[in-house]
Amino acid sequence: MAQVVKIINIEHLTHDVLRITAEKPTDLHYLPGQAVDVSINKQGWEQELRPFTFTSLPEDDHIEFTIKTYPNHHGVTAQLLELGKGDELIIGDVFGDITYKGDGIFIAGGAGITPFIAIFKQLDKRDGIAHSKLIFANKTKADIILEDSFSKLLGSRFVNVLSNEQLPNYEYGYISAELIKKHIDDHTLYFYLCGPDPMMQAIEQHLSSLGIEDAFIVKEGF
Repeated sequence: MAQVVKIINIEHLTHDVLRITAEKPTDLHYLPGQAVDVSINKQGWEQELRPFTFTSLPEDDHIEFTIKTYPNHHGVTAQLLELGKGDELIIGDVFGDITYKGDGIFIAGGAGITPFIAIFKQLDKRDGIAHSKLIFANKTKADIILEDSFSKLLGSRFVNVLSNEQLPNYEYGYISAELIKKHIDDHTLYFYLCGPDPMMQAIEQHLSSLGIEDAFIVKEGF
């Protein structure tokens, strides 16, 4: 059932990523990693639904989304750049298959980091990060979402891969089977994947070549 929520705050996390905080409906329930269809409560945009992942925790008194914007597309995310406190969003039903199952390697590309933001928040708050690692692929350092937060949280278990920029202490190119294998250890149980379709296909091929069974791969079902 669709519900209208007021925006509390909007801030820029990177040059093209927004963090939007909004009121939380009293009957809203979700798990860290899950998402919801969102539209803007503005004439002509009410039916333009886009899936966005919650980056808040279920127990928070608000909801939060971390959204990559594409101003040149003149679509929903460009409209989000025009919104402010007091404007309204319409949220639908919760969905999503990415939830925490145990220690592993989280592999994200760009805005695909969003389900992992909430999962790592929950782990940090409740149980500690344990042995999980994050491999995060972006074009440039400027595109890395929450780099400082993940660095503090994970230290050397936070691996950044940049495809368009060569920098010291950052991997260059694309995520390879060799890179994934290098970070597998005795604590690695699951592989969590979220990113653009071409990247997802490549990573799944890498995992298959490493003998990883589908039962240990966590990703969206669609």
